[in-house]
Amino acid sequence: MSLQLARAQAEEIAERIAGLGPVAVTRFFSGAGLVLEGVQFAFVIAGSLYLKVDDETRPQFEAAGAAPFSYSGPKKQVVVTSYYETPASVLEEDDTLTAWAADAFGAARRTQAKKPKRARKPKAAKSS
Repeated sequence: MSLQLARAQAEEIAERIAGLGPVAVTRFFSGAGLVLEGVQFAFVIAGSLYLKVDDETRPQFEAAGAAPFSYSGPKKQVVVTSYYETPASVLEEDDTLTAWAADAFGAARRTQAKKPKRARKPKAAKSS
């Protein structure tokens, strides 16, 4: 799937979940990311929508038979357990998709809140 097709699919999804607020579509590797309030909570790659999960939401995806995002690395298959593919049944109805996207946004916000803030290095003084 081309970058343009991934972007078009992400934009269509953003319109369907517009009830969450203004969802921006950004470039994300070979796909397109979905961002709300500056927080990425989903992405589209290779025709699939992946939603952010955490310990609170992962069981819902696993119960639906969803799998985590994975790709072929140089030496092995890489599995990214923080994003799961959205089940096809969820994509069928806008209300269901919006609810799952809201859960993904919540997971992304919780994950972001747990990350320690990186201290910025002070700028070096200019010498004259």
